[in-house]
Formats: sequence, structure tokens, C-alpha cells
Amino acid sequence: MSSHLSADHPAAQPPGPGSVEALISQTRRLRGDVDAVRRDSQDDTTDPRGRWQRALYDLALHQLSDLDAHLAQLRDGPAPAPRAGSLLSRVGSAEWNLLTDEAEWSAELFQILGRDPASVPLSLDELPSLVLTEDRPKLTAMVTDCLVDGRPIDGEFRVVRPDGSVRTVHMMGEPVLDADGSTASMWAVLRDVGELRRSQRAVSETRDSLRHRPSPPWHGLLRFPDEGRPGLDLAAAHLPPTSATGRRSRYGGWYDACPLGGDGETLLTVGDFGRPEAEGDGPAVLIGALRGLALAGTRPGRLRDRLAELLRATALPPVDGAVYCGYRPDTHTLTWTHASGPVPLLFRGGTGRALSGQDGPSGQAEATLEAGDLLLLHTGTLEPAAVEHLLSLAPRLTATSSAGDGVRLVTWELDEFPGRQDACVLMARVTP
Repeated sequence: MSSHLSADHPAAQPPGPGSVEALISQTRRLRGDVDAVRRDSQDDTTDPRGRWQRALYDLALHQLSDLDAHLAQLRDGPAPAPRAGSLLSRVGSAEWNLLTDEAEWSAELFQILGRDPASVPLSLDELPSLVLTEDRPKLTAMVTDCLVDGRPIDGEFRVVRPDGSVRTVHMMGEPVLDADGSTASMWAVLRDVGELRRSQRAVSETRDSLRHRPSPPWHGLLRFPDEGRPGLDLAAAHLPPTSATGRRSRYGGWYDACPLGGDGETLLTVGDFGRPEAEGDGPAVLIGALRGLALAGTRPGRLRDRLAELLRATALPPVDGAVYCGYRPDTHTLTWTHASGPVPLLFRGGTGRALSGQDGPSGQAEATLEAGDLLLLHTGTLEPAAVEHLLSLAPRLTATSSAGDGVRLVTWELDEFPGRQDACVLMARVTP
């Protein structure tokens, strides 16, 4: 890539080979010291603190190795295309000429993006075609700010290679000015930071595991705001499938709590579409419809039928399994019905049971709750054995002081339950 003055400063004089060589020697000594300390530490990788320390050592060595390679490239100058997988193959460069619409890419950049080196480099207008859809606005904004406002580029986005693999790329660049001070081209250095980000995530995850220990590994805990649900303390969570399951087998789970009518009653609902067509915006659309029906005062016994009518006018499939509950704090009355979904679980005084009331003439069953009761709603993706395990937790659940603590206990116990699929849980604790 040719040398130009940047928009903000003239080109600096490159350091002499002696100073770069000294930096390389210092970096390699430090890397050797870190590696020696890591080997001498003999961390217990079965312990969260040991995994965190080992992850930090690995990240430090990874960054020092990258620094060593970059300094060597600075000392030696341009070199033949490095072998795949080497450190230098993860750094490429490019320049886009705005006057001729031509692009010049280094061999390393072709390799990072998985493109044939004999192919024509993509123009700036064509570059977003390689980027994940959700990251394209970010790239467009960075390039626009660079070309229009002269701002340096410094950001990350994800690219999709021809083989379908996704790489995270860090891009740094500047506009290049012509003699009149106008932007003539844009240059950039792009680095494949996928392995670095994985190392950083390993540090973050093990650090969080250590920080929250012995708290349970709950996922996506949601606390509901106080307004609109008097008499209840609520929390909910989504549990991803266990490692033994490997991937989602059901889709579109949801949970929600909102006012039911205008008399202080609260609607609690948990459900699952169970079909891939409902993935994405499906749960959000359904929750919006549920809240509209609830604000209009539609009783739980009628919700499933009214909801089915609304869904028939959309591209969404019918609800596969759901439970709808209404709770009146003045009478402590719970009314509920379920559409092919699991029944609510009630925990009281150290015992737990599944509510078994049959739907009455109104299409809904009733139960009277007491202060301190815990009500657990869950999607039908939990196997019967997992539900029985939850009921066995009754002494510990009823001893918790909040719905949030109850959900943490539930997700801790189910986190590695054999073969568990995706699941949503919502817990309501009746307050005095």
C-alpha cells in the first residue's frame, strides 16, 4: 500500500532497526517470564478461581505473541504471504481510491476474508456484502464518518466467509488527502480478532463465575417493575439447553406479567410456540397481543381462544403450550387455565404440588393463595423428571426471601439437568 499523509498528521519517521530489535527482545523476555509463571502456578482448573487465572495467563501470552509478530513485521518490512493460521495472517491492509473507485488489498486481507487472491478487491460500496446484516449499519456509519467528517475508523464487525464461517474483524483507518486537502482515498488495517475475543470471553466468563460464586448460574434473570402487579414479587428467566442437548429443539418461548383489567389484578403467562416459524419477533408479537387483551379485561379462560383468533390473522403458528393466570391481591384468588401447557406449581410451608383444579364453567380453575406462597410457571420443555426435581426443592424454595432468589435456585438446579431443552420459568411470591 502506498504511503500518504493522513488527514490529521504527517507521516512519522519509522523507528530505527536497533530500537525495534530492543522492543522485540523485551517482548520475548516478558513472554517467557509469563509462560514460566503460568507453568509454575499449577492452577486447579476444576476450580473457578484456577480457571480464571489460567485464562488470564493464556490471554496475556496470546497478546504478547501478537505484539512480537507485529514488531517483527515492522522490523522486516513486507514479506511473502504467511501460512494460514499464523499470527501475521490475521492482519491485512487495504486502500480504496475514491477518484477511480479502485481498491488495493494485501494478500493477508484476502486470506482473512476467505476470498481468492486472484479475485478483484471489493469497493467500499461492495464491502458491506461480506458483513453480517446486523453489523452493516455500524460499518456504514464508520466509513461515512471517516470520508465525510475525517474521523479515524476504529471499530469491529463480523464478516461471513464463503465457507459460512464468521470472523470478527477489527478495522482501523483514516482518510488520505490530496494536495488540495480533499479526501482522495481511505486506507485501513484489518485484523482478525476472533481468537483474541474468545480468550477475553474466557477471562470474563471465569471471572464472573468466580465473582458470583456460590450464586447459581442463572441465565437472563428478569425482575418486573413494582407498578401494575400489587401483592406479588416476580422474577423470570430463560434457561438455554444443556450441553448434552446441544441445540434448541423448540422455539419461541416467552414469559410476561402485566395488569389484567383495571382493578389491580395481574396476568401471569408463560408459553412456547414450539415451531421454528415463531422464532425471532414471534414472542414479542404474541406478548403485545396478550397485553392488549389483558388491558381490555379478557379473563384467563377466554385468553387462549381470543389469542388463537388473533394469531390466525398473522404468519405465526398456533401456541403449542401456555398457561395463563390471573391474580387478585384483595382476595388472594388465583384463576388459571392452560392451552396444552404445564400446570402451575405451588410451594407452601416446605411442600410443593401441581395445581390440579379442573376448568369450571368459565373455562378456568381457581385456587386461594396465602402470603409467602411461591407460584412457579414453566414451559412444557421441562421433562417430567425435571418437574419432579423442582417439587423436591420445596423446603429450600419456600425458605428463600424473594422471587429472584427462588429463580436463581431453580436455574442452578436445572442448569445441567440431563437432556434439558430450552425452557422459560416465571416465579411469583405472594407478599403480605
